[in-house]
Amino acid sequence: MNRKKVAFYTLGCKLNFSETSTIARSFVNEGFDRVDFSESADIYVINTCSVTENADKRFKTIVKQAQKANPDAFVAAVGCYAQLKPQELADVDGVDLVLGATEKFKITDYLNDLTKNDFGEVHSCEIEEADFYVGSYSIGDRTRAFLKVQDGCDYKCTYCTIPLARGISRSDTLNNVLKNAKEISEQNIKEIVLTGVNIGDYGRGEFGNKKHEHTFFELVQALDEVDGIERLRISSIEPNLLKNETIEFVSQSKTFVPHFHVPLQSGHNDILKLMKRRYLRELYVERVSKIKEVMPHACIGVDVIVGFPGETDAHFLETYNFLSSLDISYLHVFTYSERDNTMAASMESIVPKNVRSKRSKMLRGLSAKKRRAFYESQIGSSRTVLFESENKAGYVHGFTENYVKVKAPWNPELVNTLHQVNLNKIDDDGLVRFDFTAEVAV
Repeated sequence: MNRKKVAFYTLGCKLNFSETSTIARSFVNEGFDRVDFSESADIYVINTCSVTENADKRFKTIVKQAQKANPDAFVAAVGCYAQLKPQELADVDGVDLVLGATEKFKITDYLNDLTKNDFGEVHSCEIEEADFYVGSYSIGDRTRAFLKVQDGCDYKCTYCTIPLARGISRSDTLNNVLKNAKEISEQNIKEIVLTGVNIGDYGRGEFGNKKHEHTFFELVQALDEVDGIERLRISSIEPNLLKNETIEFVSQSKTFVPHFHVPLQSGHNDILKLMKRRYLRELYVERVSKIKEVMPHACIGVDVIVGFPGETDAHFLETYNFLSSLDISYLHVFTYSERDNTMAASMESIVPKNVRSKRSKMLRGLSAKKRRAFYESQIGSSRTVLFESENKAGYVHGFTENYVKVKAPWNPELVNTLHQVNLNKIDDDGLVRFDFTAEVAV
């Protein structure tokens, strides 16, 4: 009997990747063979994102890729876009099944018959029903894993659809997070990246109730004691939830690395208030200053949105100058796009799209300068590199603990190993070259 084949495509964030990996394991447990998305499969599962307009548009292209690989394949859509606009996805030619937020982890229950449907079948809950937690982690990449510790969000940022797509803030139990971390460490994976929608809110809804059973700081302390993990990395965390006690602990930690990604979104307090962010820029300055005080070599990434309704040229210039003055390492720049059922979508003083595009380009240029300056500040230092598994044009790449990307001539023996190196030169492509200081791989 031929085993059925399944392929996956993930759009969006690290959290989506962790959930795709968990869903994939459920298929393997049901007797499916997982293959690459470019190969012929019996079923294609697309994990969707709806943070930006572009992610919505990409969905149709990906469905066409699946149909090209196997015109008779069954195509299923899950994820945030599938929860927000299930019928819109179901109407896309070639889509057979759309599952919402609570249904996606039970996808194999809906696959008794893989015959193509004449129209897309939808199973989607009201988002209020997404009040339970499903743990996830990814182990597809041999060098690092994304470990989900939290889901949903109780914040009401005026531009964001994530609470509508993922529901209320809720957390994995501390014991289960530690169990998953241990399972990952036993797979010879060197680095774990903590992920969630709002990981600083960890502990809320841990046992199905509203209060916090544990704090994010307690989670960090407990994970630092798990044997077998070489590195732990905190992904995006809100500035109001990144406490000094966590920053100080990371600076002394055995495994947590000096790398923080802290969303800002705007450098002007008027815009932050319109966004209904839970801090002002003065708090952001305090967080950056504290990180650099105890970890001068730390890497700090920043999310910023350009073109939010009401953002004047003066507002944007202040954001640009504010970011330019901060001791940060790189930017993730998002061009604002209107999302249905958000408060911002009905706001006045809309910024023209060509202006949004121009501002985005300016901030991306600033990001390149910031990254170059941060890399230059690390030249001459000794760091530990974890090498990746991909051969890119004859080179192997890796990241230092403080997120400097390095390159070396391809050597398969370096894959998934840690090496002490001296950073000595920035190449034309902006990547850093180095000399080994230790011959023994970890």
